[in-house]
Amino acid sequence: MSTEVITVPVDASVRDAVGQLLEHAVGSVVVLSDEGNPVGIVTESDTLRAGYVTERPFEEIPVDKLAHHPVVTTDPATTVQGVAEKMADNDVKKVPVMDGLELVGMITLTDIVWHLSDIRAEVGKLNTRPEEWELD
Repeated sequence: MSTEVITVPVDASVRDAVGQLLEHAVGSVVVLSDEGNPVGIVTESDTLRAGYVTERPFEEIPVDKLAHHPVVTTDPATTVQGVAEKMADNDVKKVPVMDGLELVGMITLTDIVWHLSDIRAEVGKLNTRPEEWELD
């Protein structure tokens, strides 16, 4: 999970979102309501598509019009497998992590792929432990 989540307010323009994407070298930004709750996600592809389809300058396109709704979220206790299943079930590649009402991170499909070998190694260790715990 990445703990630095890049956000834009719901009243931002696509230009604002693109600025955040470029400044932080990320592939998506989370759109936040006035109360600070995630209400959408905007990706690099979304911004390119919006500019191409509308033929309007980015500063004229409201970010809330192209954000993916509703936002599929998870909590910090969810397993990697649980998040991966949620991604597959909802056809999403990015899932904000919420601790109650607080946005605390983001898990992406890329995160899961990059850490797959670490996850497999951890599972391998867990599979050998029950033998060590057996009592005579």
